[in-house]
Amino acid sequence: METVPFGYADIDPSEKTARVGDVFKNVAAKYDLMNDAMSGGMHRLWKDRFVRRVKPRAGERILDMAGGTGDIAFRMAASGAQVTVADINAAMLAVGMDRAVKRRIDGLVWTEANAETLVFPDRHFDAYTIAFGIRNVTDIPAALKEAHRVLVRGGRFFVLEFSTTVWPGFGKVYDAYSHKMVPQLGKLLANDEASYRYLIESIRRFPDMPTFKAMIDDAGFVRTSVEPIMGGLVAIHSGWKI
Repeated sequence: METVPFGYADIDPSEKTARVGDVFKNVAAKYDLMNDAMSGGMHRLWKDRFVRRVKPRAGERILDMAGGTGDIAFRMAASGAQVTVADINAAMLAVGMDRAVKRRIDGLVWTEANAETLVFPDRHFDAYTIAFGIRNVTDIPAALKEAHRVLVRGGRFFVLEFSTTVWPGFGKVYDAYSHKMVPQLGKLLANDEASYRYLIESIRRFPDMPTFKAMIDDAGFVRTSVEPIMGGLVAIHSGWKI
């Protein structure tokens, strides 16, 4: 029987979307606080760097997938790009919309959508971004093909995601920290140890940089590249549709 990873467990594909949805429903309200706690605030610098690589421009149509809380969209909106924020999880979108109101950021389009079965027409967006979301998708190849489909010719594809660091010794230190400390931070700050244990385990099960780059190639993208951050603890993957 075909299975997919859910943390360290292997489950039926029909179960994963709902179970991941429950995780993010549980963590939505404390998601940004926990990101700061888990990364020491570094996630803000990673996202700034990511958006600089995207180079959003005024008038462009950009799809920010799995962007519920708005972190990437807020950064891109300042360029004048027309940003659609899509997320499968309504609770995450609600957090993002509330943050947008408080920050007085107008003009974003918010939509509940599954990355594997997008409702947008072919060749609709100039760029597609997904930050710390692709590893939670049930069928990653399907999501990559959908990203390729909705991009115009010459469209840009960017992924920011945790990966496997190649710095000697650092991987072991980070593994020890993440497996022991992050679930405890989740328990302390969000009263949810289990969800944060899943998030750490999902990072460990995600393909390494060369493997994921090959998956992007297989989806039809060209000139694909990967930019490691902190030796590959985090990586920016990119490609073009021609």
